[in-house]
Amino acid sequence: MALGILTDVTRCVGCRACVYACKEINHLPKDEARHLNSETWCVVEGRAGLNVRRQCMHCLDPACVSVCPVGALQKRPEGPVVYDEDACMGCRYCMVACPYRVPKYEWDTALPRMQKCIMCFDQRVAQGRQPACTEACPAQATMFGDRDDLIREARARIRRNPERYVDHIYGLEEAGGTSVLYLSSLPFDRLGFPTKLDVEAYPRLIWNILSTIPNVVVTGGVFMIGLWWIINRREELNGAHDAPAGGSRAAPGASPRTDAPQGGE
Repeated sequence: MALGILTDVTRCVGCRACVYACKEINHLPKDEARHLNSETWCVVEGRAGLNVRRQCMHCLDPACVSVCPVGALQKRPEGPVVYDEDACMGCRYCMVACPYRVPKYEWDTALPRMQKCIMCFDQRVAQGRQPACTEACPAQATMFGDRDDLIREARARIRRNPERYVDHIYGLEEAGGTSVLYLSSLPFDRLGFPTKLDVEAYPRLIWNILSTIPNVVVTGGVFMIGLWWIINRREELNGAHDAPAGGSRAAPGASPRTDAPQGGE
């Protein structure tokens, strides 16, 4: 069963109980933050008059996992994308690859790590409990459960209240789909979400590009060999045309023969 989170932006009251619960269970500093950073893995942003909870999207086929050269990031069958800081080499490829710009780096520490939400996997989800953030929400603006059940619930809400919601579940298809889904009364681009993402998972797009490289190399190699053969063949033909008829070409620096008599002798 693939688990996920559904956040209904229209129900969020901005109390930030989810933020404080996240900080407490992950032993993060209690400082307030306006955006995600290495010490804030869950944040409530004010956007167009709405309260928008942001966290890792936990993609179904994560780009961050696909580019990690040491396997420090892993997608669990249950849904969360987890992180092993002991394996991390600090390359920051995950930061570049993530279409949601979620992974954050500890720039101000001597031994920096990448940091992001892991959906409380070790502390709670692996034990059959829900993440701290969803459990703490007093307005039930965010729900945890089977992803398919959450999709059905989201569609039912849109169907029952079409005037309240835009007819779109964010995360259903974006970047191949995510384990974190959103409902909103406003278009998602107004809430700061990237909305021009491909519906195909980003690791597959990267592989499609990389898989063409061998063909390009082979084609380019054949072209260069053919060009070399043409140039050398042309030089050979030009050399043959320059040689005297019926004999070999004179050696370099040799004087022409003068067997004919000179003058009137």
